[in-house]
Amino acid sequence: MVVGSVSRGCQVVVIGAGPGGYVAAIRLGQLGKDVILIEEGPRLGGVCLNEGCIPSKALIHAADLKHEIEHASAMGLGAEGVSVDLPKLVEWKDGIVKKLTGGVQFLCEKNGVELLRGRAAFLSDRSLEVATEEGKVEVEFEQAIIATGSSTMELPGFAHDGDKVIAAREALSLGEVPERLVVIGAGYIGLEMGTVYAKLGSKVSVVEFLPDLFPALDAEVAQAMRRRLKQLGISLHLNHRAHAFEPGDPSIVTALGPDDRELQLEADRVLVSVGRVPNTSGLGLDAIGVELDEKGFLKTDDRRETNVPGIFAIGDAAGGVLLAHKAYREAKVAAEVIAGEPAAFDNVAIPAVVYTDPEIAWSGLTEKEAREQGFNVVTGSFPFRASGRAMTLNATGGFIKVVADADSKQLLGVLAVGRGVSELMGEATLGLEMGAFLEDLAATIHPHPTMSEALQEAVELALGKAVHTLNQ
Repeated sequence: MVVGSVSRGCQVVVIGAGPGGYVAAIRLGQLGKDVILIEEGPRLGGVCLNEGCIPSKALIHAADLKHEIEHASAMGLGAEGVSVDLPKLVEWKDGIVKKLTGGVQFLCEKNGVELLRGRAAFLSDRSLEVATEEGKVEVEFEQAIIATGSSTMELPGFAHDGDKVIAAREALSLGEVPERLVVIGAGYIGLEMGTVYAKLGSKVSVVEFLPDLFPALDAEVAQAMRRRLKQLGISLHLNHRAHAFEPGDPSIVTALGPDDRELQLEADRVLVSVGRVPNTSGLGLDAIGVELDEKGFLKTDDRRETNVPGIFAIGDAAGGVLLAHKAYREAKVAAEVIAGEPAAFDNVAIPAVVYTDPEIAWSGLTEKEAREQGFNVVTGSFPFRASGRAMTLNATGGFIKVVADADSKQLLGVLAVGRGVSELMGEATLGLEMGAFLEDLAATIHPHPTMSEALQEAVELALGKAVHTLNQ
């Protein structure tokens, strides 16, 4: 025990109350474990709930609604001068976050989870110290789950000041729509927020180091996205490296393109979104000998246990795809393993979504990945311009594509670009988890007219049985 500290004990301590941490704590409480949940932030829910997944989708919906109203003349609807009260929009967004974070705290309390606010650091593999506002608290435990998440990666030359140079957190709570916004990084956060502010009225420029968008996905995804960004008036500068920032009114962002040719962009705000790093420093991991990978993420097995018995890691801190729903699943696995139940992270697929306009969503293998793994591949791609429901939504851009083994006809992956395609990934992932064959999806009656029919249509194309479009 540290001199001057208070000591307490529990069966399981969970460090971090983000999507992974709070779910693990609640599940452990349900399984009868004595749990202490440690969180240093003012609210539960982590980055996802407070400054990521949820608030960004609120702003995306509002921006989409404004844009749709302004472009509804083809339907015989007209509206002029749609105003944007950004402080009120931010207030609405914050109200959603407050309700959800309050709900998380309520569920923790009702499931017997003790909340301890402060910053934790391991003293040994069975004890840690928490620095709270009232002083230091030492906690002894039998097992621990590390769920500390990740943080925005900083970019040299673009020091984050929360004013001129911002991250996603500040982009979600600006007091006014910037006249000129430069986004550095064309990943999902950069493109989502860039699209939001373009629709709200900003002149948006995106600087991306890579030669194209979404290089891990099929080429038609980048093609569709480039086309839409151009329609929205967003300037996309691929194969450019952000080089220097000169603050001012306006500020100047200098990027270097091919052959180091300089590109200078005026900016009222610069949003830096170039990746994330694990929150593992300061945890005292050296004291317990937990192994990290070359990027600083904690290594785990399929039970989410590290190399140190009794120490588990989940969510962003454990690497892999940095997605909240992956953390949810890992949290349940770790909790059930600790409670002595048979559990393992053995999922076939983890769906992913980029909430741009149009949305991009995928699950399982892409066509390229399937071929690289030696499959004899068959695909079916159905364009939303042939979808009755997409037409009635005035959202005919994009497509849905299925990837399957040509020999067995087993489903291998689903890729979609279009309005609301995020909602199709649940069915797609269920099919992958169940080892579904194309005929399983083709013979499933889908409601008409819906966007989900497009998945069935794509499957029928892969089978050479399409009715509502020409067979390939």
